[in-house]
Formats: sequence, structure tokens, C-alpha cells
Amino acid sequence: MRSNVHFGYLIFLSVVAALGGFLFGYDTAVISGTVSQVSLQFGLDAIQQGWYVGCALIGSITGVAFAGVLGDAIGRKKTMLLAAVLFTVSAIGCSVCADFNQLVIYRIIGGIGIGVVSIISPLYISELAVAEYRGRLVSLYQLAITVGFLAAYLVNFRLLGYAENHVQVSSSATFFDKVFIDEVWRGMLGMETFPAVLFFLIIFLIPESPRWLILKGNDECANRIFRKVYVSEEEAQMQVYETKQSVASEGKSEWSVLFTPGIFRAVMIGVGIAILGQFMGVNAVLYYGPTIFENAGLSGGDSLFYQVLVGLVNMLTTVLALVIIDRVGRKKLVYYGVSGMIGSLLLIGLYFIYGEALGVSSLFLLTFFLLYIFCCAVSICAVVWVLLSEMYPTKVRGLAMSIAGFALWIGTYLIGQLTPWMLQNLTPAGTFFLFAIMCVPYILIIWKLVPETTGKTLEEIEKYWKR
Repeated sequence: MRSNVHFGYLIFLSVVAALGGFLFGYDTAVISGTVSQVSLQFGLDAIQQGWYVGCALIGSITGVAFAGVLGDAIGRKKTMLLAAVLFTVSAIGCSVCADFNQLVIYRIIGGIGIGVVSIISPLYISELAVAEYRGRLVSLYQLAITVGFLAAYLVNFRLLGYAENHVQVSSSATFFDKVFIDEVWRGMLGMETFPAVLFFLIIFLIPESPRWLILKGNDECANRIFRKVYVSEEEAQMQVYETKQSVASEGKSEWSVLFTPGIFRAVMIGVGIAILGQFMGVNAVLYYGPTIFENAGLSGGDSLFYQVLVGLVNMLTTVLALVIIDRVGRKKLVYYGVSGMIGSLLLIGLYFIYGEALGVSSLFLLTFFLLYIFCCAVSICAVVWVLLSEMYPTKVRGLAMSIAGFALWIGTYLIGQLTPWMLQNLTPAGTFFLFAIMCVPYILIIWKLVPETTGKTLEEIEKYWKR
């Protein structure tokens, strides 16, 4: 570690911001364990199931549409506080909602929180991180997402087990019985209240982004924050100077800067990798994993247990990616990981065609899924948020990330909405073959159009695009 950096303080700030990623992950993944129960209770068909999953993504699209602009206007810290409030309202609302329409409304509110933190949390970490450690620090956010996934899968699995072992026979059920036994999906969704409140409280312990403060002309406060990150006064002043020089060179309005040739190219590339990444199957697995496993003949309990294993591999692999991303480089991780994703997706598709006829155990399906998650987590899942948080100039970083994030959530919504239809009409095999095909243009864009950003400062990356 660099001796002139207070690395412990830097990690603390990054972990606090990354808690937004935990809520992102929990809110996104908890839905997978509730689809069957909610569908049964409210009589949902395939399209309505897609809407139940996809409604939160509508909220996410709304969130990213204003997150960057709001973050540039009121600051990264206050915007994260707003997201914490949205998560809390959503979790409590879902646990007490009276009907399906109310459930959808509260899911949309939580989705707005997801959209906001998906932009602001990695942006905050990126603006504080030291160049040579920025990849792994921003990857803490992705790690927090995977921990949120795993927490949701574990909560779903444990609460379902509790509900099955405490079936009510009395007509005088309490509110606790309703939430955790009779309609256990309420408990699954409502458990998010605890981390959401914690996120709200702990944000008060961190400072505002110093680069945002400089953008607003508050150099003195920014210098004090940099002094807590860097050991020497000279290094802190150098960071303030370089950021001011970068901002001063952008004399035009934010939208004008956004449409300058080099920056516009970076934005379009960001949009491309953001939206394509959603058509490579990862969110279909995360949202509908238990449903897919049930299609393979597993019981509801076994399918949720398999999903816990998926979440565990996802989290552990993200730890590996966090360690190696600044050593191996962003682009190489994508090359290796996406190649493995293509192979594992093809194997999953072949299992659904020939597995039953050949008497192949469902353990092989689980193995192919875990291989796919490993390859995905070590590559595109770890890299995408790092790239999007470091590709753009300071003055338009929030706005540009919102545009890329908007594209990402459009893709996520389409996958969430269409996966039940694809599983029903294209068959599971055809669906996974389609995901494999979509991996090809992604890897070509990374190869041909995206520069290697490992070890470069944000200002150096900005100069590359402007060149």
C-alpha cells in the first residue's frame, strides 16, 4: 500500500458508500424467492409475473434518469440519503400492502432507490479513490451487491423453511403470523428495512465528495477531505489543483461538454456496454433462478437452496475480482470471463435439450449455473461499474453515468419483463442460446473501442477521450 495514503480511512468511506450496493443487491434478488408465492396469491399469468418483477426496474430507470443530475446539484452524500429513505419506505410498504397494486407501487419506490445508488455510490467511491487502487475500491460496490444477493437468498430460504414448519391451524393469526408464515413473501420483502435504516444513519459519518466540492467552488473544504485521505499536505493540494485544472478546461455547459466528439463517443460506448451486458443472461438467472430450477424438476425448497449456492459463488468470485482487477486489468478480465460465459450458457442450453432424455442429474445443471456465475462475476459484473465510474470528465460524470445507467436499466427491465415469456415460448434451451449469442458483440466492443484504464488517474482517462 502507498505510505502517503490513509488507506484505512479510504476503505471506510468506500464501504459506507458500498452499503448502497448491498441494498441494491437485496432489493433486486429478494424478488426471486417471492415470484411463485405472489403469483399464486394474486393469480398472476406469465406477463403479470414479468410485470411484478419488472415494475421495480421501471423505478430504477426513473432513478437513474435524475440521479446524476441530482447528485451534481445537491451532492453525492445527500443523494445517497434520499436513496436510503426510498429503500426504507419500500420495504415497510411491501410488508404491509393491502393488494397487488399497492405492492407494485412500493416495489417501484424501492426501484427508484436502486437506480439512485447504482449511479451515486460507485461515483462517490471513484471520486475519492487513489488511481492505482480505484478498481478494487469501486469493486467493493459490486461486492456489496453480491453480498446483498446472498443475504436475500438466505433470508428467502430460511423464512420459507420457518413458514413451512409453523403452518397456522388457528383462525386468530397475528400480524407476525401473516408476515412470516401465512404470506411469508411479505417478510422476505420487509426484512430490507433493517439495512436500509442502517445505511441512512451511517451516511452521516462520511464527508461530501471533494471533487464535487471543487466543482462547486469549495476548495477549502475539499482540501480538508483530501488531507484525511493523503498523508502529506502537498499531495492533497496537488489533487485539488489537478481537479480544478480539469474543471476549468470545461468552460461550456454540461450538455455542451457531453456532446463534444471525444466525450460523446465515451458516452455511447458506455451506453453500449451497459445495455448489452443485461442481454447476456445474468439478471435472468438472478431474478428467475428458482423458477428455472423448478422447470428442471426441483422442489421449491431445493430451488431456493440452489439459488443460495449461486449467490455464494457470486459473492466469493467478486472477492477474487476485487483482488485482481487492478493487476490483471479491466479488458483481460472481460476477455476471459465472457469466453467462459459463452461456454457455460451453451452447456445450460444443451442440458435442457438432452438432460432428461439422457438421465443427467440436476447437479450438472447446478454446476453449469455456478460456472456461468463465476465467469460473469469475475468479469462484466466487476468491470462495468468500474468503467462507468471512471470514463467521464468531472463536470459531466454524474450526467454521463445517468445516461449509461439509464441504458443499463432499460436492458434490465426488458430482461425482467421478457424472461418468463422467453422461457415459455423459446423454451429454456433457446433462451440460454440467445444469451450466449449476445455475449459476442459485448466482447467485440471492449476489444475494439474501450481503452485500458487500469492504473490511470481520472484526469488521464479524461485526456484520452478528449484527444
